[in-house]
Parts: sequence; structure tokens; C-alpha cells
Amino acid sequence: MKALRYVEIGKPPVVVDIPIPKPGPGQVLLKVTAGGVCHSDDYVMGLPEKDYLEQSYPLPLTLGHEGAGIVHEIGEGVDSTLKVGDAVAVYGPWGCGRCHNCSQGAENYCTNAAAEGIRPPGLGSQGSMAEYMIVDDARHLVPLGDLDPVQNVSLTDAGLTPYHAIKRSLPKLGAGTFAVVIGTGGLGHVGIQILKAISGATVIALDVNDAKLELATEVGADHALISDASAAEKIREITGGLGANAVFDFVGANPTMALAQSVAALDSDVTIVGIGGGMMSLGFGTIAFDAAVRIPYWGSRSELIEVLDLARAGKIHVQTETYSLDDGPKAYEDLASNSIRGRAVIVP
Repeated sequence: MKALRYVEIGKPPVVVDIPIPKPGPGQVLLKVTAGGVCHSDDYVMGLPEKDYLEQSYPLPLTLGHEGAGIVHEIGEGVDSTLKVGDAVAVYGPWGCGRCHNCSQGAENYCTNAAAEGIRPPGLGSQGSMAEYMIVDDARHLVPLGDLDPVQNVSLTDAGLTPYHAIKRSLPKLGAGTFAVVIGTGGLGHVGIQILKAISGATVIALDVNDAKLELATEVGADHALISDASAAEKIREITGGLGANAVFDFVGANPTMALAQSVAALDSDVTIVGIGGGMMSLGFGTIAFDAAVRIPYWGSRSELIEVLDLARAGKIHVQTETYSLDDGPKAYEDLASNSIRGRAVIVP
């Protein structure tokens, strides 16, 4: 089978031919229908050799932590209602299944995963950028039903991650409130739709790219601003001088985190989702009183089901650009150049 793999540190990924894997006990083999491209992949491939090896990433590594497919073969001992031919989405943050958090479906916060060497697909385990992939346990598969896998595969991260972040802040986002979304690309443009679907907030979207701000407006942002030196003042004007009740930073760089900190209202939430390498210094007087700063990670399995239900109801969708598996390296080039409007999806 063909697979898009990271095979040499510091070099672009390449398409190679490898054997179709065989599912072991408890595992499921999927025939992949779609795999999403994400900045997290770029982050891993951008690590210096020392950091890459210290964090125990394997070489070669099949990319892709957003996956969808058809159940092709079920390993021995799988206790599930799954059947060969079922269309499914892959829940990516794999955990042990036994700890307190996993027992609640929050495997994204598994307390045993690191010690037991359990890694997400494409971020430690072999991922979805291939014609077939192994899923370690049937509980990590969620029914897709009649949802188009290509249009919806990115919801497994680009939908689940903002949904998890926003859901935590819903008590602060009733009618008359304001939510700021910084970065309106792959995750941000879905985050805007989630805010409009489940909160009462007025949404203020920011980006440095006019095309992405146009997308933000298309998907429901009430205000779209260039993220520059005047952005904080404009947000204060829109919010009547009070600031935002919640700020969601989907970039996570130093300038965006500073902006988020500066426009947070009293008793607000500041949520840093992006992995842009920024840092925030906090102390008395550096942020509004009673503001909370969060750094969430992915989301729970039940939240993924809720995200797919939102898509099924027509409340959210992902703007996608599709690439063949052979063109997978080009997808990562386009991601690095910031030229993708929405989310790139690899279709084997």
C-alpha cells in the first residue's frame, strides 16, 4: 500500500510503498477514506533531531491524526458491534481506557498514556495518511453514518479541539457577551461556527490574512479584523470598552497571546489552543481580575459524537482542499506557506 511518511529528520515527508498491516488482537484495520492535514504534523516534523528522539517519535512515521475509513478487518477478541464495511471516524487521543479520565471518555487527558507509551495516530503511532491504518481499539472509532468522510474527517481534530475549548467557556457566553477568535484557518473557522451554533456571543474574528477573514465572515463572524497593532483598541470599541468574555487563540504565538491577554474582560476565559510557541507572563495587574487562562488538548470521545451531530444537523462544516496521496507532500508545502483556505484533506 502507499503511505505518506516522515522518514528522515529535517526532510519533507515522502510517499512510499509498505505492506498492508495485519490487525492484532483487539485491533481494527481500516481502509482509509480520508486523512486531514494539520499544523501539529508540521510541528513534529519541525523538531530538531535531539528533541524528536527525546520525545520518542518513531522513524519512519506515517502521518495523519485525523482519520476516517471503512472497517476492513477486525482483529481477534474485539468486543464491539463493529462490522466489516462500517463507515467510521477515528477518535485520535488514544488512552489506556482504564484510568479515571478514560473511564469518562476523556482519553485526551489519560494519566497513564505517557508511562505506557500510548501515542495518537500520526503523532507517535502510525497514522491515517495511507491506504490502510491500524486502530488500536474499537472504542476509538465513532460511526460516521451518512456523513461524507472527506468533508468531515477534519472534525476529529479541527472540530473536536475548538468544541472542547468553547464548551468549557459556555457559562460565560450567554446573550450580550463577546467572544474573540484569533486565527481563522483550519481550527478557527470551525470554532466560529461552533460559537454561533451553541452560544449567544457576538463573535469577533482576527487574522493577518484577508482571505481567511473573508472565510470568517462567510461562516458567521459578526466582526472580522486584521490582527495588527490597532486590533486591541478596535475590540475594546466593539465591546463598549469592557473586553471579551472569552478569547480563543488558535495561533498561540507571542503576539497573539499578548493580544488575548490585553483584551480579556473581567471574569473572562483566555484559551490558548494554537501551538505557535508563544509564552504568557501572568501576575497581579497583568490581566483582568478573575480571568482564567486555559491550555486545552483535543477533546473527549463523547464530544466528538456531539461535533459530528452538529455537522449532521448542518450547523458546522469544514472548508476543505483535497489532495491525492501522491500529492501529500504538496499539501504540507501549501500548509507551511499558509495558502490553504480552511483544511487540507488527503484522499487515498
